[in-house]
Amino acid sequence: MDPTILELMATILFSCAVIHTFIAQKFTALAHRFPEGSMGENLFHFLGEVEVVFGLWAAIYIVGYSMVDGFAIYDSGHHLIGGALHYLESQNFTEPAFVFVIMCMAGTRPVIVLTEKIIKFIAKLIPLPEKMAFYISALILGPLLGSFITEPAAMTVTALILLDYYFSGKMTTKFKYATIGLLFVNVSVGGTLTHFAAPPVLMVAGKWHWGIEHMATNFGYKAAIGIFIGTLVLAFIFKNELKGDLELKEKHDNYMEPTWWITLIHLIFLAIVVYTAHHMVFFFGVFLFFLGFVAVTSEYQDNPKLKESLLVGFFLGGLVTLGTMQAWWLQEILTKMGDLTLFLGATALTAITDNAALTYLGSLVELTDSAKYNLVAGAVTGGGLTVIANAPNPAGYGILKKSFGEGGISPIGLLLGAIPPTILLIFCFQLL
Repeated sequence: MDPTILELMATILFSCAVIHTFIAQKFTALAHRFPEGSMGENLFHFLGEVEVVFGLWAAIYIVGYSMVDGFAIYDSGHHLIGGALHYLESQNFTEPAFVFVIMCMAGTRPVIVLTEKIIKFIAKLIPLPEKMAFYISALILGPLLGSFITEPAAMTVTALILLDYYFSGKMTTKFKYATIGLLFVNVSVGGTLTHFAAPPVLMVAGKWHWGIEHMATNFGYKAAIGIFIGTLVLAFIFKNELKGDLELKEKHDNYMEPTWWITLIHLIFLAIVVYTAHHMVFFFGVFLFFLGFVAVTSEYQDNPKLKESLLVGFFLGGLVTLGTMQAWWLQEILTKMGDLTLFLGATALTAITDNAALTYLGSLVELTDSAKYNLVAGAVTGGGLTVIANAPNPAGYGILKKSFGEGGISPIGLLLGAIPPTILLIFCFQLL
């Protein structure tokens, strides 16, 4: 390994960003020591927002890059050939943009209402108390739908349903951490029934010629079994909190149920965006048309979740900016591991780096078929351990964090909640 100054700088700042995500709550606590509205309070509140962490450290990196290599270097023909601006333009920010758009679209009232109806229908078939049956149905069906509507959309829809029916009620903190840990793990593996829904699979499917049949027979059914068992076990562990009937959420006075044709148009928009997920120019244009449609049907809509979605996109954009420069040490590690070591190593590494970045780096080197399987299986298995482990996690984090109180979601609490289902998925992917 012979890293450049820019690569070392990126790794140091990446490490700072990872540490920052674990201590973000400390900054939020510090904010309360300053008068309301003061510069100190606003600054520490800003530093305490997990969604801004990687964007903030990426901005520092771009400043450092400019000092080392210049901001923009042009040749005699005025073509950009170097500097920080050239580096940024060489990165692929399609995934952050896609997650922003799909989170906004999936978080609309027609999509949420339709998903709730499907989950309630399945829940009625489960011979258990209504509250427990709906919980089981949501945490199994929601993540598995991610294989078709993409994982960011599945995360958004499932997290919003959990927020409305469980996290806003009088549930214990232990229940909430166990549930969000299970949610993150289930969504991470739930997109493996197809080759286009899970970010870490998307990064390698084209190059390795993996289609739906390959994903379903090698990954999907194992993930589905793990999701099913993990959800049932957790539901019975917290059976006392899931007793009784489902408490219907309160609707505001002017609430109007979306009509069938509005819901259908929403689904068409979603399908077009999913189909053109690799083409930012096109799906952003579609998104602008979608916002216009939402505006003219406003009586059937809630306010679009633009702020929350933009923060998630900002987080992922920062992750792309810093994550790309970690290849100098990650590739070295990936190529020297045996199959089982690679699986467990990928699971662990995913906790401190985005799992899509991990599989992308793996696609750049020659791997055996078994090594390819273990790399991807490990990457999706570890996708629930931290907020940065899987691209959709910041979406779920942003939706659910306020229900955990002023301090937000503790990274340690999330880790502890995700470890049991992660261990279950390790056995599913290695033994089935």
